[in-house]
Amino acid sequence: EVELSTVRHQPEELEQLLAQTKFTKTELQSLYRGFKNECPSGLVDEDTFKLIYSQFFPQGDASTYAHFLFDAFDADRNGALCFQDFVVGLSVLLRGTVHQKLKWAFNLYDINKDGYITKEEMLEIMKSIYDMMGRCTHPTLRDSAPAEHVELFFQKMDRNGDGVVTFEEFLETCQKDDDIMSSMQIFENVI
Repeated sequence: EVELSTVRHQPEELEQLLAQTKFTKTELQSLYRGFKNECPSGLVDEDTFKLIYSQFFPQGDASTYAHFLFDAFDADRNGALCFQDFVVGLSVLLRGTVHQKLKWAFNLYDINKDGYITKEEMLEIMKSIYDMMGRCTHPTLRDSAPAEHVELFFQKMDRNGDGVVTFEEFLETCQKDDDIMSSMQIFENVI
């Protein structure tokens, strides 16, 4: 386990991050200042990530969804996010191609990273999203809503009916769905 209070993580060279991301030098410098302000050690452990993320969803419990997000950002699977992990993932989400964004989303849903999304994995993600949104939604959501969402997802996505969704099925279905495609373009130029 990494001791974050004493370790100072040095980010990759700026030129390397410019090549790996679609951010400008000025954007990277600004993002780095914000990252270092929140995480002076240069590394973020999962508990800190959950604490930061939960501030955006005070009406619910964001801890489980934050866990899944943390895993998706932790590309090297070392249990800590460095600036490079954060900025490379953010670049994909904000400025990546539709294919890159869909690959990132698939990776989020594929909890055990075996290349398939199962109903159980999707249900875990859906429950965490509903928990994060809280019970104060209007109209009030039924307890069966996450399971219903999973069934609809699999009806659309599981093209060969084998009980799992591959990246190819996910990609093909998403690219044919105008609502999904337009939502992928929303964050193109946020930063």
